[in-house]
Amino acid sequence: MLAKAPGQAMHLSQPPRFRPPPTKSYSCPIHASKRSPMSQETPYIFDATTADFDQSVIENSFHKPVLVDFWAEWCAPCKVLMPMLQSIAESYQGELLLAKVNCDIEQDIVARFGIRSLPTVVLFKDGQPVDGFAGAQPESAVRALLEPHVQMPPPAAADPFEQAQALFDDSRFADAEAQLKVILGEDNTNAKALILYARCLTERGELGEAQTVLDAVKSDEHKAALAGAKAQIKFLGLARDLPDAADLKARLAKDPLDDEAVYQLAIQQLARQQYDAALDALLKLFTRNRSYSEGLPHKTLLQVFELLGNDHPLVSTYRRKLFAALY
Repeated sequence: MLAKAPGQAMHLSQPPRFRPPPTKSYSCPIHASKRSPMSQETPYIFDATTADFDQSVIENSFHKPVLVDFWAEWCAPCKVLMPMLQSIAESYQGELLLAKVNCDIEQDIVARFGIRSLPTVVLFKDGQPVDGFAGAQPESAVRALLEPHVQMPPPAAADPFEQAQALFDDSRFADAEAQLKVILGEDNTNAKALILYARCLTERGELGEAQTVLDAVKSDEHKAALAGAKAQIKFLGLARDLPDAADLKARLAKDPLDDEAVYQLAIQQLARQQYDAALDALLKLFTRNRSYSEGLPHKTLLQVFELLGNDHPLVSTYRRKLFAALY
């Protein structure tokens, strides 16, 4: 009855009581005070007994899903499966409870749910069995069974700066700025926090204030990030004094070899973070006219590389193309 694939509906009936293999002797009962070698209790991994099953499993399942592992000491597959189930339960950090039922002892529970083979695992939610499987399963299959019913906990709290960086990368600049203010309130010489804070200011147009923050960075430890942040301020500042992108595109429609319009449009694109288009235009301009404005396209390409950082896929692509153009 229970030999089913994870994800199928779980139907439990009331068949005859579970019986262990006839070769197994049960002359030595295990008392409640004696912990089984398979037992590893935590706040969300515990043994369930006939006396407390309704409370520890049924009632708890109205608050958190409860995975019930029916096992026995003589069952070799049980000993393989249980540590994996415990590891999975630990990974949910309390969002999933794991109850272990020793079928050698808890015969009333076995009969109540019609357990016919071991190991059998049943997931309870809102007081009812909602899914389960019999026999050993790979971890991926167990997690697939749990996924619709159990919410993974949020990732462990990251380093405060990493949190700020993640917010910035998500374009949540105000939230990143607030996080960075807390960091800088504890250490106003934190170079990487100052640099990222300046980039937040830049994103909301406070270029002068951002430059002042960058000027306060004295450490040489983050040279590339510092150079990139300064380049971003420079591009935004330059873009303010240039013709609109639409006007520049109109000029290029009339004369595609208008080097000034090509360069100025690339700056406008950089200010709008249209990096791919800007890098392509700068590289083509450099290839066609290396001497334009004393090698300005080449210098600008290098500044964009600093702005994006070596890990950015566009940087590796355009570094190769620039190297090919140079040599």
